[in-house]
Amino acid sequence: MRADARRNYERLLTEAGVAFGEKGTEASLEDIAKAAGVGVGTLYRHFPTRQDLILAVLRDRFEAMATTARDLKCDDPGRALREWLLAQLHHITATRGLTAELAVAVNNPESPLHGQCETLFAVSADLLARAKETGAVRPDLTQADLATIVHGIAWSCESDSVRQERLLDLFLEGVLV
Repeated sequence: MRADARRNYERLLTEAGVAFGEKGTEASLEDIAKAAGVGVGTLYRHFPTRQDLILAVLRDRFEAMATTARDLKCDDPGRALREWLLAQLHHITATRGLTAELAVAVNNPESPLHGQCETLFAVSADLLARAKETGAVRPDLTQADLATIVHGIAWSCESDSVRQERLLDLFLEGVLV
């Protein structure tokens, strides 16, 4: 990438991060381009879709989430599962509108965010399997159940972390053994 193209790319990422933080994932792409000092065509050359831009801005956070799940090793697999689900809630709701973007991406293999969803599902499934092996959770609990609950909680109370944690604990009381 040429030096000027690299600078444009970095400015777009910076401005998109600011815009997504202030306005959520539905922030105007035209406003992001303008704030970065480039035309909207330059934005679309670097990021053909909104989800490409979201992924570029949040890539490090997604990678950190996968690492967090892999590192969750404790004597209590039920507690490890709770910590993971709570971390997912915080990750998803840290950027307003990300819940909706992920809901679309999870069922669309063409989405740039789909791979991130698959990675997070895989590490979540590993934690769930450990919890099942030790009898910490109901044997009929599935990864799909966990994803539905986490996203439902995130969607219903995106900006209320106290309520999110309470709802997650209520759910877990019903599935922990």
